[in-house]
Amino acid sequence: MSDGNARRAAVIGNPIGHSKSPALHAAAYAALGVDITYGSIVADPEDAPELAERLRREESWVGLSCTMPMKSALVPEMDAVSERVARLGFLNTVVVRHQDGFARLFGENTDIAGIVRALGLPAGAVRQRLCILGAGGTAAAAVAAAAQLGFESVDLVVRDAGRAESALNLAADLGLAGRAVDAATAGGELGGYEAVVSTLPPRAADSLVDSLLASPPRAGAPLLDAAYDPWPSRIGTAWDAAGGRVVDGLSMLVHQAVEQALLFSGRPEDDRGLVTNVMCDAVGLPRRLG
Repeated sequence: MSDGNARRAAVIGNPIGHSKSPALHAAAYAALGVDITYGSIVADPEDAPELAERLRREESWVGLSCTMPMKSALVPEMDAVSERVARLGFLNTVVVRHQDGFARLFGENTDIAGIVRALGLPAGAVRQRLCILGAGGTAAAAVAAAAQLGFESVDLVVRDAGRAESALNLAADLGLAGRAVDAATAGGELGGYEAVVSTLPPRAADSLVDSLLASPPRAGAPLLDAAYDPWPSRIGTAWDAAGGRVVDGLSMLVHQAVEQALLFSGRPEDDRGLVTNVMCDAVGLPRRLG
């Protein structure tokens, strides 16, 4: 399909009314000079088969950005998935590949790249402990990011240890030590974590703040709060006041969306810097690349 043809992509999930993805993608495609419109679709897991059929039937589609609760629901509907998706069991991206009159659906996960780049930790270091709040799809991506960043172990902060089983199995598969802990346990050991990633929905981390910050964090240690609305979050404000470094969840959103935009548009990795900067402009973040 040439750039002269109208093409479509969208963010999909429920709820999505707060999503910044349409603004990010619109800025990217305008800068790249490609004709892709980007909208939003409210959907729940039971809609997955019909959505997959729609993507195959309507030839204008190039992809979907998937948020909860669609990150696992759409995996069985894919014709193929990346090694990352096969290992995690979650996707956040559906790429529609058109060839010889047929459409095939490819599942990818760009959340890992989003977490790695948002944290901004120096490459090549050996790190000991990462703390992850939550145990869902974004937490699985955080476990994979921990392995990529050289961490040796991950602690998953959950109310019910059983919910962390899948993420802990993933950690073991990636060669990481892992355990499920409550917020009080993590708070008592807070200075031992080199970074914290909150993958909880908006406001869900509020009730954990007092327990988690029972002891001070390591000076300058980053907290990435993936929930970017409302901002600043309660946990982000408390972390900053305690001497840590807060990473806006919008940063993660931008970096994962950059990879999606390149996949949907078919543009080369050489355009990553351009796309990153215009997406930062779109949501009021400082430009990341000179």
